[in-house]
Amino acid sequence: MANLRASFLTGLVVIAPVGLTVWLIWTVVGWVDAFVLPFVPAAYQPETYIKEVFGEDTTINVRGVGVVFFLGFTVVIGWIAKGVIGRSLIAWGERQVDRMPIVRSIYNGVKQLAETVFAQTESNFDRACLVQYPRPGLWAIAFVSTSAKGEIRRQIENDVPVMSVFLPTTPNPTSGFLLFVPENELVYLDMTVEDAAKLVISAGLVYPSDRAAALAATPRPEPAPDTTASQDRAHG
Repeated sequence: MANLRASFLTGLVVIAPVGLTVWLIWTVVGWVDAFVLPFVPAAYQPETYIKEVFGEDTTINVRGVGVVFFLGFTVVIGWIAKGVIGRSLIAWGERQVDRMPIVRSIYNGVKQLAETVFAQTESNFDRACLVQYPRPGLWAIAFVSTSAKGEIRRQIENDVPVMSVFLPTTPNPTSGFLLFVPENELVYLDMTVEDAAKLVISAGLVYPSDRAAALAATPRPEPAPDTTASQDRAHG
């Protein structure tokens, strides 16, 4: 029974990630199809071709067609928005939205969120670090964003560079605290930002490998012996 239980748990560890990943992708694709396909003309619906080929009574659930339409439509809209006419239309539409009190607040909030998540810039978390929080002696994982600038840096009377760090909460790393910490009080980590995020999300259950220790334990190749000196001594 102990062997069966161990085998079952091992199989569950293997199957659960694969099954949950497939289920999540399948569900998200179904949501996109259900939202996009009603806007697609009937002539381009996959069900139209299926009924023409296999008969009117045939019903086949073809998933992913709405995702393809959504990707193509998004690319076309992005290409238009990058042009002069597209930028002018967007600016005109935003001016109209600014005149609507409730719609303006919703639109600006969603726009800021989208720009933060999908913007193609280099503004991202630089490194993972340890910071003493909420009191000295207790350490928490944080992510270094940028160095403090402007009024924040001017108001902090400190000769040491001050860094702005984001301290996430567990297990939801999307919420947290913005801290301004002197750089000499930060302990930078060798792990990547992704590995540190996994550690936070798992509440300390998933530890990444220690890269520095692994590199130190890796045997280095010994340099080749210098045969030139020995040959000179032999000829001498």
